[in-house]
Amino acid sequence: MGPYHYWRPELYEMERYKLNAAKRFAKHLPKGLEFQEVVGEIKHCMPKIRASYDKYLNLNDDTLAWMLAMDACFLLEFLRVCALKGGKDVLGRVTNRMSHMVDVFGRKSAHNATLRDIVMLENQIPLCILRKMLELELSSQYLADEMLLAMLVGLYKDLSPFAYITDDYSLAKVRLQDCAHLLDFFYQVMVPSQVDVDYVSCQITRDLERKDGLGQENQTNNTLCSSNNIFTRLAKQTWKFVSNAKSGPMSIVNVIANLPWDIIGSLPLVRNLKQRFFPDAQENKKSDENNTDGTSERPPLFEEINIPTVYQLTKSGVRFLPTKSGILSITFDPATGTFHLPVVRLDVNSQVLLRNVVAYESCVTCGPLVFARYVELMNGIIDCEKDCKELREKGIVLNHLKSDGEVANLWNGMSRSIRLTKVPFLDKVIEDVNRFYNGRWKVKVGKFMKSYIYGSWKILTLLATILLLVLSGLEAFCSVYSCPRLFHIDIADSTT
Repeated sequence: MGPYHYWRPELYEMERYKLNAAKRFAKHLPKGLEFQEVVGEIKHCMPKIRASYDKYLNLNDDTLAWMLAMDACFLLEFLRVCALKGGKDVLGRVTNRMSHMVDVFGRKSAHNATLRDIVMLENQIPLCILRKMLELELSSQYLADEMLLAMLVGLYKDLSPFAYITDDYSLAKVRLQDCAHLLDFFYQVMVPSQVDVDYVSCQITRDLERKDGLGQENQTNNTLCSSNNIFTRLAKQTWKFVSNAKSGPMSIVNVIANLPWDIIGSLPLVRNLKQRFFPDAQENKKSDENNTDGTSERPPLFEEINIPTVYQLTKSGVRFLPTKSGILSITFDPATGTFHLPVVRLDVNSQVLLRNVVAYESCVTCGPLVFARYVELMNGIIDCEKDCKELREKGIVLNHLKSDGEVANLWNGMSRSIRLTKVPFLDKVIEDVNRFYNGRWKVKVGKFMKSYIYGSWKILTLLATILLLVLSGLEAFCSVYSCPRLFHIDIADSTT
């Protein structure tokens, strides 16, 4: 559909269905109103229609108006089927000529192929054309908008991965007058508005400022201690510790627990070792300093995008819980280790819709790319079948595909060519998840083994080889010379 594919000869077969749909639409027009008059009304909107496309359409107004009118008739007839599935009787009946293409139950391959085509970005038709044609058919703008909204909601329930976002609030904030086309309607329902994103971001900013205020007080208290004062306090604490140890028996656990770790950690040598083995605290300080330098407009760093997989998070103690809301419901509770994610339904049409929504967002949105950031988040936590299985068992992923592997391929196959922007509330979730994950002792031990044991196997192999050569040489030396006599060892005394 649309003017971009009008001259493709392999699509001429579909023109017969569009022509039949236009004839049926003309039969439902009020008496005295001809289809040519409908085309004439579309021609009056031609400047607005041409402005909806990103390049010049090399078609005259008459050809473009007739083409869009026929495409709109076919699209309206198909949308009526979606409204019937949603329980809305919108002049609904499927003709014999369309019965093999559209299916109320969505079980025919042509039906799914048509669904995928009408959500593609290059196939979009301005929504003002559909509104105008329904207004002429029903002789009422109010009834036309009500019918069109029922059609679009039915299509949304059929296609959208967030099928639960059909409450009154989500639909009330969407005005058909503000929707450029069908895909724009999907985007406005699925993705939270900039006002909602700013509200959540302001809440996160207030929480961070409150924590920063407490952190600055602690930092000012710590800066009062000079290097000489640190050694003085360490001596006093050591003397106090020794004096208390003499007063009664103490267990080894109490001895270790009562050591002045805050003072020991301030020593230069210990501080360097701490930065080497536990770099997370220093990275968090640097990230906070970078945020204050006005870097909110820059793309997120790799550390801000990277996140452990579902399997890794589950092994570290993270619990996943589903929410029947949209992207704004994504939260992480560090106290309980609970990761809240919206329920997402995936079928054969989901990949096309997700790709086109991401592409459309990158074209029209000047602010944060919320949906692209969500897709990148799901791409990060889902890496293989085990991750999909875990989310499916938790009720977060409703899998209508053949296997969990297809779900993993769907998310991993999403293109990373789209630029990413910082989305404060999602960035905060990823930061909290990484801090919780990196703070687990299992993860710290694993990273230590990987960095200093597995990464140093060449050096360890060399040392083991040298030790083996030394022992072999010592054995050969002792076989020739009397080692006990040289080292003054009395064999008789050692045997007794």
